[in-house]
Amino acid sequence: MRKTVLLLLGLMPIGAFGQTEPFKPVFTNMTEIGISLGQVRYGNQFNESVKKRANLTAQTFNGVQLNPKLAIGGTVGIDWYSSALFTPVCVGIRYDLVRPGQKNLRVFTSLDSGWGFTWLNEDPSGYKTSGGLVIAPGVGFRIGKPTSTNFVMSLSYKRQEADVEKPLFWNELAKHETRTYNRMNLRLGISF
Repeated sequence: MRKTVLLLLGLMPIGAFGQTEPFKPVFTNMTEIGISLGQVRYGNQFNESVKKRANLTAQTFNGVQLNPKLAIGGTVGIDWYSSALFTPVCVGIRYDLVRPGQKNLRVFTSLDSGWGFTWLNEDPSGYKTSGGLVIAPGVGFRIGKPTSTNFVMSLSYKRQEADVEKPLFWNELAKHETRTYNRMNLRLGISF
């Protein structure tokens, strides 16, 4: 009897350590600010120029952490280009790829897709800018414990489409320009 009790007491900690609680979905946020880098080609077929641009970009992702690696939610941001100001509203996914050496460093990938609105844009007289489709895949890393606030650094590609109606001259019926902004975004921020 005594041997049986000792054996049962010896086995109890093994059973207790073997059980883990299931993951419960929690709110997650990733807020970033940075620069948007790209080139612009403008002019006409007789006098065309290419110019490098560096503009401001900021965004916040709010969603639900469905499991330790996957979060789904919405992204709202602001992208300032030299000739327009867009407010992209997107559906977003964040997925942790690897956790090197089980340290407090997590590598993640992101994908945002939605529509860029011109709610905050102010056009010159005679111009009308309207937004368009946005897609932004990216990769980055988070430094910090998964259960606390983390430092975030990310690199993403963003494609923003837009349409511009321009003022007409004496012999024109319509003047329309389709723009596509292709940018590399480098952002820093926090995540919790």
